[in-house]
Formats: sequence, structure tokens, C-alpha cells
Amino acid sequence: MSGEEKGTAAEPPVVVKVGGAKAVDPAGAVGDVAHLTANGRAVVVVHGGSTVVDETLERLGIEPEYVESASGVTGRFTDAETMEAFAMAMAGKLNTELTVEFRSAGVDAVGLSGVDGGLLAGPRKSAVRVVEDGKRKIRRGDHSGKIESVNADLLDDLLDDGYTPVVSPPMAGDEGDGEVTPVNADADRAAAAIAGALGADLVLLTDVSGVYADPDDPETRIDAAATPDGLAAVEDAAEGFMGKKVMAAKEALEGGSGRVVIADANVRDPVVAALGGEGTTVERSALGDGSEDADEPEGVETDGGETA
Repeated sequence: MSGEEKGTAAEPPVVVKVGGAKAVDPAGAVGDVAHLTANGRAVVVVHGGSTVVDETLERLGIEPEYVESASGVTGRFTDAETMEAFAMAMAGKLNTELTVEFRSAGVDAVGLSGVDGGLLAGPRKSAVRVVEDGKRKIRRGDHSGKIESVNADLLDDLLDDGYTPVVSPPMAGDEGDGEVTPVNADADRAAAAIAGALGADLVLLTDVSGVYADPDDPETRIDAAATPDGLAAVEDAAEGFMGKKVMAAKEALEGGSGRVVIADANVRDPVVAALGGEGTTVERSALGDGSEDADEPEGVETDGGETA
């Protein structure tokens, strides 16, 4: 069943991305998802977990390594050892804990990683382009991937049966020889892929109230972008971690989402408030005609920068 077939045209499914940084409190989102699902709205939750991953690495005596892409985006380099810790933290600890929170709030939540049922799949990227000391280099041995497919049928079946999927990376990485390896994928872009596949509204919750024209001044928040010029203004204003969120917003719209809202996770009723217009809302009309797919490498979980 497609997103358009669920509910009314005015109420497509909602994909809620909950950040994994310490400054992002999921409690408000949990209450809102309970409210929405109790009122018949189909919801999929996607979560990050950079803080928990770093804490797990520290316990294991592994130093997290962050690298800068050629376009200036910073993310974690995920070698084989880091990938083991990543899977333990994300699909093991954090996904289970968050699923328990939702179930305790009356939500019939089902925890899934992107590997389960081939939910999130695409080619593994074993080498990435990075910038070190101002020079572009190739780093090999990475365990990251670019999401190219979403098993929307699996999500639809769960939603039809009244379940609320709670999804986390890793994703299923295709090695090219038929083998599948769990690999890292950015949670914002995972949420974008799911929202596009379901034709869902996407709410990206973070620790600020939206995209600011002046990154240091919350009073300059851009409330909405409904035209290509509006989207360009949002893209120009996005710095640091916000650049990845705006990129994810564009990918979601290109994939089939009707609108994306970047909003504050820490306000009262954050998801309901975002759907009501609180935050920076980017409409599908902002793509205009002939929009191009985003080409930023999929890379690693980067929402640890949300406190910037």
C-alpha cells in the first residue's frame, strides 16, 4: 500500500527522525508519536546515535575518527572494528531502548535495523574521498554505504497491521559479489529515503528550531521554503550539521515526500508542533522543474554535530 493510500490525502504517513546527540531529548517525540498513532496516523521513527556510538567505542578502547569529505561535511570513518561497535550501539542497545520507550508509552513499536528484511540497501563504499591537511586523499577500508532501495512493502505491512517501525542503521551493503555486509549510513538520509519511498511527511528533529539565516541568531529562522529561490536560501544558510539535514530534506522531496520540517526536538509536543508549522518547512514545490539528485557521498552517522 502506498503512502497516498493510507489515510486521507491531507494526512500521509509521517517519518520522524530523532537525533542521537546528547542535546536531543526523545521524550517529547515519544509522546507525540503515541498521540498520532492513537489517532490513526501511520508513523515510522528513524533514530541516530552518534553519542552512544562514541561512548561504546570509548568503552572498547577505540578512538573515534572523524574525517572531512571533499565538500566539507564531517563524519565518522567506519573501519571494521568501528563497524562492530556501531552495530552493537545502534541496532543493539539504542534501538532496543528506544523501542522500549515507545512501547511503554502505548505505541506498538517494532525495532528494525536497515539490514532486517533488506529494509535499507545499496552498494557498500569501501573507499571514501577525504580531505586531510588541505589535501584530497582516498581512504580505504570504510564500511559505509549509499542507500539506493527501501523495502517499502515491509514498512507498509507493519503499518497496516498497526505497528510503528523504529528504524536505525546499519544498512545492508551490497559487496558486488552477492555478499551482504552491514555498513554505516547517515540516519538523516535514511529517514529521507524512507519518507520518499512512503510518500510521507518528514520531520527532522534536532536541537535548534530550524535553519537560521544567521546561524548565531535564532530570530532569523527561515520559516518556509516553497520555491526554488526559497530552497536556495535555505541551502545557503545551512552550515555544519545543518547542511546534512537540508541535503536530506531535498533527497526526501526528490524521492516523493510532500514536505519536510526541520524542527526543535526539545519543545513541547515537538512533532505535532512541526507538522503545524513550527520549524523550517520545505515544500515539494521548492524543487521546481528538473531538479537534480543530491550527489554527496552517503557516508557516516553525523548527527553528533547537532550541538553546533
